Amino acid sequence: MKTDIILCGVGGQGILSIATIIGEAAMNENLYIKQAEVHGMSQRGGDVQSNLRISSNPIASDLIPKGGADVIISMEPMEALRYLPFLAPEGWIITSSTPFVNIPNYPDIEKIKEDLGALKNVIMLDIEQAAKDNGVPRSANVILLGAAQKALGIEYEKLEDAIRRVFDRKGEAIVEANIKALAIGRQAQK
Repeated sequence: MKTDIILCGVGGQGILSIATIIGEAAMNENLYIKQAEVHGMSQRGGDVQSNLRISSNPIASDLIPKGGADVIISMEPMEALRYLPFLAPEGWIITSSTPFVNIPNYPDIEKIKEDLGALKNVIMLDIEQAAKDNGVPRSANVILLGAAQKALGIEYEKLEDAIRRVFDRKGEAIVEANIKALAIGRQAQK
């Protein structure tokens, strides 16, 4: 088993929380994991990106080469396109459809959606609206994780267990909100 994942978005969107949940699920399965993060700009609404490599065999590098990502999980559609050169030919993009417009020359969102829609394996969701509609407004990132579950090759129950362990210290209400968000995303992958 080997899965190379790029998680990307804008600072404050919960990318690192997704990485923590996936990493927790993988470690609980006694898999090898390596992670490299770029999040220095996160306080300014800048690009946040994480390389997450999971394998049943030892991993030499924490960086994913161009053309090597099995999955790109993006909280922001333009960021999904930014990392497209890293996607493997049969790889998956799971992305939010809602832009986070933080620059004055943000590209036309319809063109971005058209470019993403032309790719082979794409799941694009309005996670922000789904989170609001389902009473979990702070868990949009976990909805995206639920949508990515099959592409990740991690059993759904393992992600649920990881959410419980990661968010346990924040209380049962937070755990349950994130479990609900994961289920919402799971429905979207069908």
